[in-house]
Amino acid sequence: MYRKQLIHVIVFVIIVAISFQNSYNPFETNDVTTFSNEVQQVSKKEDALYREIQTKSAQFAKDPQNAVIDRVWKKTPGRNGLKVNVDKSYEQMKKKGAFDKTLLVYDEIAPEVTLADLPPAPIYRGHPEKQMTALMINVSWGTEYIPTILNVLKENNVKATFFIEGKWAKENSDFVKMIAEQGHVIGNHAYNHPDMAHLSKTEMTEQIQKTNDIIKAITGKAPTLFAPPSGSFNDQVVDVADEMDMETILWTVDTIDWQNPTVSVMVNRVSSKIHPGAMVLMHPTSPTAQGLDSLITVIKDKGYKLGTVDTLLSEER
Repeated sequence: MYRKQLIHVIVFVIIVAISFQNSYNPFETNDVTTFSNEVQQVSKKEDALYREIQTKSAQFAKDPQNAVIDRVWKKTPGRNGLKVNVDKSYEQMKKKGAFDKTLLVYDEIAPEVTLADLPPAPIYRGHPEKQMTALMINVSWGTEYIPTILNVLKENNVKATFFIEGKWAKENSDFVKMIAEQGHVIGNHAYNHPDMAHLSKTEMTEQIQKTNDIIKAITGKAPTLFAPPSGSFNDQVVDVADEMDMETILWTVDTIDWQNPTVSVMVNRVSSKIHPGAMVLMHPTSPTAQGLDSLITVIKDKGYKLGTVDTLLSEER
């Protein structure tokens, strides 16, 4: 009897011993991890390079700029500010072991006022310091040139903004699908190219809404940008578009391609007038189909990126 009890005691002691050896103490592990991280942080912040990045970061920072309504250019987008991310910049430079401003990493800081916060007004350009331009192609005719234009854009990896007339979209739905599928932005160019400034409010609304409905039925997405035909508008046109959550878009550089200029004349015209934030107006014409490749090259050679109108108007740098 005594021997059997002794065996039970010995087995119990062995089990308890094994349990203590294999037990998991979460506090011990977390304490070690936290301590290790804190040591690394302290070590990093005592590094001369880290302190140098901290000290110099202020001179590379840029304040955000609010969107404004300019006296001449009307609604003008703001621009994100820049703040040096010290930790990420340190990670970029620590292998080199020396400060290098080309390796600085920035965080973008949004402005307090954006385009959406401003009252209705037309938009002619992007931010005047943004090294980007946008090609806007107004389409209500020139169907035969659309395939060539799309091929050139694809070959140059450029996305454009096509402002499409509702009537044209209805009659050429395959082209509208093709434009959308290739990643271009589609805007509204009214239904049948009227002089918007001479319409009643009801007629203005019908022109824009009917076109939105057609484009949405074809692409699944309603436009948010409106380009009035021939650039004709008044305050009521802008207000109607705004009530439909749409921006009214004009331009700053005109190819005047509808006058059928030579390619060299058209390209030189754009080259002499291109600027940061420019919106370049064109149509599906023979000069544009023939000269688009050269036009894109000239704009890129001047140091500008090419993007869609909505990208140009964003606060992103």
